[in-house]
Amino acid sequence: MTTTLGASTGWWVGLVLGIVVIAVAAAIVIAVVLLAQRIAHQARSAVQGVDVVRAQTDELDGIARINDSGVRILHSARALRKVAVGK
Repeated sequence: MTTTLGASTGWWVGLVLGIVVIAVAAAIVIAVVLLAQRIAHQARSAVQGVDVVRAQTDELDGIARINDSGVRILHSARALRKVAVGK
């Protein structure tokens, strides 16, 4: 009788542990899905913001030249940093 009770107890412990593992996995999946939805919402907002900026800057004369100058300044600053820091 004691052996049967011990085997039965082990089965219940295994079942409970299995349920706990499934519950934790489900909670993780739910958290990931909720975060993915939040990221998708923020991405949509960012795309809308970029579209607004693009529409506002398309009207500017010489924007390509301004962007080119900005890129050149950035490259020069990086080169200067390499010389100053040695990396």
